[in-house]
Amino acid sequence: QVQLVESGGGLVQPGGSLRLSCAASGSISSINTMDWYRQAPGKERELVARITSGGDTNYADSVKGRFTISRDNYKNTVYLQMNSLKPEDTALYYCKMAVWTTTVYLTIWGQGTLVTVSS
Repeated sequence: QVQLVESGGGLVQPGGSLRLSCAASGSISSINTMDWYRQAPGKERELVARITSGGDTNYADSVKGRFTISRDNYKNTVYLQMNSLKPEDTALYYCKMAVWTTTVYLTIWGQGTLVTVSS
């Protein structure tokens, strides 16, 4: 059994910063890609940022230059540093990981953490 636990969401003013964390626990052999998605009210879920096992990253155009994804392989954790936040960044943020356990390959989602950007 593998679980993802997210933290770090909250209310922040425009121009502010937040750092999201997502930690995986369970019978993990290795983790391939780690992603952050978000879903705003009335909109579809979208990929915000991805980091591969080799450390390659890519970002949605809307967050390039403002958000940074990183990972700590020893802690099985992915982070999303969000700077210069805008009201349009308000959404429920989810992490997703592609995980090798001792027996199977799984795609696991976190429960979501709410980010609200408002004055």
